[in-house]
Amino acid sequence: MLGIAAATTFMSAPGQSFSVAAFVDPMLNDLGLDRTNYSFAYMTATLIGGCMLPLIGRLVDRFGARLVLPVVATALGLACTWMSSLTGAVGLYVGFTMIRCLGQGSLTLIANWIVGEWFHTYRGRAAGICAVGGTASVLIIPQVNNLLIGACGWRDTWLMLGGMVIVTLVLPAGLLLRDRPEPLGLLPDGLFPNDDNQPDSRFAGRGDDSEFAEGSAENPAVTANHASVIDTDDESFTVREALCTSAFWKIASVVGTVSLVGTGLMFHQVSIVAEHGVSRSLALGSLGVQAGAATASALIAGCLIDRMQARYVLACSMALEICAIFLLIFLPAAGWITVYSALLGLHGGIIRSAGCIVWINFYGRKHQGAIQGMSMSIMVLAAALGPVPPALAHDFAGSYEPALWLFLILPALAGVAVLTASPPTKNR
Repeated sequence: MLGIAAATTFMSAPGQSFSVAAFVDPMLNDLGLDRTNYSFAYMTATLIGGCMLPLIGRLVDRFGARLVLPVVATALGLACTWMSSLTGAVGLYVGFTMIRCLGQGSLTLIANWIVGEWFHTYRGRAAGICAVGGTASVLIIPQVNNLLIGACGWRDTWLMLGGMVIVTLVLPAGLLLRDRPEPLGLLPDGLFPNDDNQPDSRFAGRGDDSEFAEGSAENPAVTANHASVIDTDDESFTVREALCTSAFWKIASVVGTVSLVGTGLMFHQVSIVAEHGVSRSLALGSLGVQAGAATASALIAGCLIDRMQARYVLACSMALEICAIFLLIFLPAAGWITVYSALLGLHGGIIRSAGCIVWINFYGRKHQGAIQGMSMSIMVLAAALGPVPPALAHDFAGSYEPALWLFLILPALAGVAVLTASPPTKNR
């Protein structure tokens, strides 16, 4: 199950900004669009696609990933085929809507849902391993795109990406994927009922403040049996209940900032770093450094969120993003792009694991798809805005620097907000 979740994260690439970044310049030249119009198409289409994610989350909660994943993967493959046949701006709006909703949004949501259903005590660590699929995608896909675009053109490259999605996800999901462990006579974390080798439940549940943590000394009603700390219906929040808690919006400020700033930087990466004398090949190649750093931080953050307060882990991610943007503004030389990429990777890896699993840890298992759908809708809507400030700064100010200063302020505000977030309880 964890392998399928990681593969799903990996194959969300066609809808991710790090993949689209390799297509920007070739498509601009061929379609005759300027950078601002292209960015507005990306923004508008992503806004429309983001509004669909709460519905996708509810569908996964109702029908399960085994049914929904093959349908979404097939649709993403067809969306890539559509992208290969573009002739103008109208088709670009439709294509961006499909790949952003299905790739960046739906596949990522489904992968997180699988981890949430199949893991409990080790949920953070499992999320870290699943996130490696995403970091591997950052490492591999941009380079593959760049090579294929150079050899075959951007249209055939979109076709190949669509084929990869269908082959990798549709058949394995249909044959191997199961929605939940209980119908198979298992518990989350791969355990059997009444197994004497239960994992330590001291850190089970929300992974946060001790007064709320199941299995703590302050909560003697919880027994050592793993089954007793699985989220019950009474402990799980509905979407409406989650939206009424301040913690939801504090965490949402982090994922929204990450999405807006990260998308803006990634979408224009080649052009932004070119202002500092960094070549296209080095700009895309530095994504490998980013992916390597993200892999390490995703695994570490996954372990940490099982054992410490989520707010500190997420605030650390914001601090790393601030450092990366500050370095980009004052980049001393082209070689420093590797340090910038490493900082972004450390920041992104934390969000890929801790930033995804924090929702089920805070709000329970029963409605996790719907709640994650709301959070990912915020994330996607923020991503829609990300490419616009750099494009406007470039076209009207002749430099990306004004947008970078704006991007520096946002994670500082989100980091301060998330430091005050604590897990809610149903009676509070």
